[in-house]
Amino acid sequence: MATTLTSKGQVTIPKPVRDRLGLKTGAAVDFVLNEAGDVVLKAGAKPPRSRFTKLRGRATVKMRTEDILLLTRGG
Repeated sequence: MATTLTSKGQVTIPKPVRDRLGLKTGAAVDFVLNEAGDVVLKAGAKPPRSRFTKLRGRATVKMRTEDILLLTRGG
């Protein structure tokens, strides 16, 4: 099945392929280059991790919001 590359580097995955892989809107996919030089589309790839992910939930300061605002705004 052929498809066309847009000026933004996007392609539409044909419906039979989406159906076969069980891809729904927002699904993660991965493009893998195999030894033969073919590109393989894999479903269920993990989305790239945000560089901030490991920092989430790490705050340990026991300050009120008002106190933090005073510190950051120089009040």
